[in-house]
Order: sequence, then structure tokens, then C-alpha cells
Amino acid sequence: MERYLDKAKVLTEALPYIQRFHGKTIVIKYGGSAMQEEGLRQHFAQDIVLMKFVGLRPVVVHGGGPQIGAILKRLGKDTRFIRGMRVTDAETMEVVEMVLSGKLNKDLVQLINSHGGRAIGLSGKDGNLIEARKMVLEEGEGAGEDLGFVGEVASVNAGIIKDMDRGMYVPVVAPIGVGKDGQTYNINADLVASRLAVALGADKLILLTDVTGILGGSGELLSSIPLSELEGLLTREEVTGGMIPKVRCCSEAVSQGVRKAHIIDGRVEHSVLLEVFTDGGVGTEIYAD
Repeated sequence: MERYLDKAKVLTEALPYIQRFHGKTIVIKYGGSAMQEEGLRQHFAQDIVLMKFVGLRPVVVHGGGPQIGAILKRLGKDTRFIRGMRVTDAETMEVVEMVLSGKLNKDLVQLINSHGGRAIGLSGKDGNLIEARKMVLEEGEGAGEDLGFVGEVASVNAGIIKDMDRGMYVPVVAPIGVGKDGQTYNINADLVASRLAVALGADKLILLTDVTGILGGSGELLSSIPLSELEGLLTREEVTGGMIPKVRCCSEAVSQGVRKAHIIDGRVEHSVLLEVFTDGGVGTEIYAD
């Protein structure tokens, strides 16, 4: 009986969050271990389906860096990174699009559907969802270097996502954009998720990572932090390495109207549900002052 009572307590704890976020859009960037380990993949798909069925509006943006790297290695093609971005020539761009818009996107769509969802895969090229422009590094590390077909988001046509949501579908977006000249660009998935969250007026942006969240100067997890304190962490170099662009994406999203952004540990089973529907959560939330 105690086991059933524990389950009832979990459901009652989730109830106010289900009520609060019913009808709200939540953009989730999916990557890291949660995308590679089979058990975590299944749990993520279950989380997305449950969220949809209780009335939330999840939108998934996925990465795929390790998978792209594996294919390039098999082809004997070297990869160079600048500021964590893959220098992308024409041949690499073909592989990037094949992996992201093809195999990974469709595998994730099928996985969500296998758990009872109704997912549809998109890239930024579909319906001109993501208009891109070439990324140019003007200052700092790599300034003046040519990144090739690495892009940044120029604009988002959110209408196609809203149309899918009205049809009870879960959009699954590959981070590929297209320029005005028709050129295809490889775009960082965190950046796409951030800009999509702003365009959709999302209530939350969630980035799945392979770390526990943002850590303070003493190494403690900061479970909640106001936007005004975030820049101080960057200035004091308490946020370093690959966390810097993630933190900046969250900062930009919240400063442009997304109510909260979350950096959570995707290595934890059902991490998305735990962050959205429980009091404690499993990562760091960033909120406007």
C-alpha cells in the first residue's frame, strides 16, 4: 500500500504544475547522453508524450554532433572546431544535413510515435521555418576565420509550428537553416532552440546537457538564478567552456520574453518531467528579475 501512496504523492505534487503549464509552449533542446543511451532515449520520448497528453505543447530541437563526427571519421574527413563550432565545407554540409534532417530526425520522430505520440519531423528548410545567414566571427577567438556553411538564425517563421500544434502534433526540428539565396546552413541547436522559444512566446526553454547545471564558485549547483546575476557569473569566469554558449542562449531567451530557461542534466532518467513537474527539479532555472 505504501508504494501506491508514494505514487499518489508524486501525482499530487505534479498537479499544480500541470495546471500552471496547461496550454503553454515548452521548447526542449535534446542532445548529449540523453540522445545516445538507449534507456535515456526511451525515457525522453515518454516524457514528451506525457507532456503532450496532459495539455502542454512541447517542441523538440535536436542536436547530433557526435553522430556527424562519427560519419565524417568513417569517410576519412578531418574536422576542425572554432569556438565549439564545426567548420563546415560543402562536403561536410552534405553529411550534416543527411544526419540531422535524415536519420536522427526520423529516428526521434519514430521513437516518440512508438510511445503513443504524434510527432512530425522538420528541418529549418521546411516551410522556411528558419531563415539563416552566414556566421561571421568579428572579434575574440577565431576572429576573421571562415567557418564555411555555419549559420546563425536571421528569422523564424513560427506559423508552421503553431499549425502543427493545433493538429495535436509534436514538432521535432533539425537545426538546419536556409539563406535567402537558397544556401543551406548548419546552425547550433542551442541557438535554434533559443530563437524558436522566443518566436513562439514559449513559457520555458529547456536545454539537456551532460552536466548537473550551472555551478557556483564553490562548485555547488545553483538551482535557481535571476537573469541579473548571470552576467556576473560569466564575467567572473565561473561559467566556462561549453557552458558559455548555453548560458548565453538562455540569457537571450529570457531577456526576450521566455519566462524561464533551464539547463538540466539529461543523464538523469525522466529529467524533463522532473524539472517541469516537481518542486526540486534537476538542474538550473534562469528567470527574469
